[in-house]
Amino acid sequence: MVGLGGQPVFIMSEDAERTTGKDAQENNIAACKTVAKAVRTTLGPKGMDKMMVDSVGDLVVTNDGVTILEEMDLDHPAAKMMVEVAQTQEEEVGDGTTTAVVLAGELLKQSEELLDQEIHPTVITKGYRLARERSTEVLDDIAEDVDLNNTETLQKVAMTAMTGKSAETSREYLAEIAVEAIEGVAEEKDSSFVIDRDMVKLEKNQGGTIEDTELVKGVILDKEKVHGGMPESIEEAKIALIDSPIEVRETETDAEINISDPSQMKSFVEQEEEQLKEMVNSIEDSGANVVLCKKGIDDIAQHYLAKKGIFAVRRVSSGDMDKLAKATDANIVTDVNEIEAADLGTAGTVTQKNIGGDAMTFVQDCPEAKSVSILIRGGTEHVVDEIERAMEDAIGGVSAALRNGKVVGGGGATEVELAKELRDYADSVGGREQLAINAFADALEVLPRTLSENAGFDPIDTLVDLRNRHDEGEVWAGIDVTTGKSKQLYEEGVVEPKQTKTQAVTSASEAAEMILRIDDVISASGFSGGDDEAGGAPPPGGMPGGGMGGMGGMM
Repeated sequence: MVGLGGQPVFIMSEDAERTTGKDAQENNIAACKTVAKAVRTTLGPKGMDKMMVDSVGDLVVTNDGVTILEEMDLDHPAAKMMVEVAQTQEEEVGDGTTTAVVLAGELLKQSEELLDQEIHPTVITKGYRLARERSTEVLDDIAEDVDLNNTETLQKVAMTAMTGKSAETSREYLAEIAVEAIEGVAEEKDSSFVIDRDMVKLEKNQGGTIEDTELVKGVILDKEKVHGGMPESIEEAKIALIDSPIEVRETETDAEINISDPSQMKSFVEQEEEQLKEMVNSIEDSGANVVLCKKGIDDIAQHYLAKKGIFAVRRVSSGDMDKLAKATDANIVTDVNEIEAADLGTAGTVTQKNIGGDAMTFVQDCPEAKSVSILIRGGTEHVVDEIERAMEDAIGGVSAALRNGKVVGGGGATEVELAKELRDYADSVGGREQLAINAFADALEVLPRTLSENAGFDPIDTLVDLRNRHDEGEVWAGIDVTTGKSKQLYEEGVVEPKQTKTQAVTSASEAAEMILRIDDVISASGFSGGDDEAGGAPPPGGMPGGGMGGMGGMM
């Protein structure tokens, strides 16, 4: 910028970088396409896994989209928006993260061709918005109803979510556990289901086989009893949940006690012991035979509790205390001396078991349990971690299906049907927006194409066959990845929650629209916290600083 007398006027730091216009758009689109390409090969039952190795050598082996993206060390701001797409999908639904990211990348790829035809980004974003709204309407029309009585359909949803992961070999058994867990915590309110996924606790323990995974109608604590003299198991447990230490309280102000002879010392110790004894007596008087404490338990208090045959565990986390309250119908008490029988919860048994060499406490057989736990077993640490991710997807899928009350067919069937409906809709829309709607339809078909490619089949032949079947009115015709042929996959058990598709289309479309509206990228100096080699400001035409850190062995 030129000021008075021809002298330049600088409004930005000299080492700040700025990319404008078409260069900025190409740069952002290229970054997002690269991220989508990184996870695309993991999509579907035949998807491949990624090995992620961090700077200290820890590794994660997975094909879970959100896990891969969170492990990637991304510098580019537009690429980080793709991670947000996956995180939103994970938080809202619990499954479909790879679908959302691949779709967002393809929407941006399709928009590139429209930009090359001199179609303004505002026109493209308007067309995408119209296509998104129409897609939501079509999904409502074609979706099938589901509720708690449709246990078989819910198990199919869980199995579909686990397909392609390490859990696939035992997916029927794990699906039963996932559905039973959700049925245990689901609450019906105003003709709909409220499901708090946090009330399903996943506890991992290395060892055994996947089939050793079990559901506990209650809570599993990765804790052991505090004293060896306490019973190993309590039948018909009366449980006290205590949110304060069973210890002598320290004064809030600094105090100094001068003891001049041994008798005073003895009296002081006895007084402390008496306070602890009163606390234990208060617990016993309430009728409790199990104490689960959020804070510490004094050694002397442990001794008295053990003498009275009371089972006690300390340092229970806040989250576990909430789950225990839901499972046992107990009140969390903040003052030990004021505990009453009405505050106690109940459980069939409270038992300490050795699982894989670790002592764990099982609070189970709760009559009205609204909190459940799943103990996940597997041969190695990486297997257990991947089973946990598969169970999270299954639980998220079943929860979404029940909350929304609708399911759709998988295997690319829904996307091909949406694409067909969008092309019909585009003909009724005037102006250049119809080009963007057709581009949206083409982008949706990246999902069946990718499923076909990952299974080793020709994507063009597959897509042509699918389009023909849908033109003939077969709404749930999708790709069978074992044969490469089209099948009515809904009847074959490939079922997904409608919310998975709705959220994926919405998140991907909104992210693509936001990125398309950016025509100016201003990178402040030191934006990446390092030099150019570590990933500085994004240069035109690609990823910053040589790509994505942490992906060296993947791309």
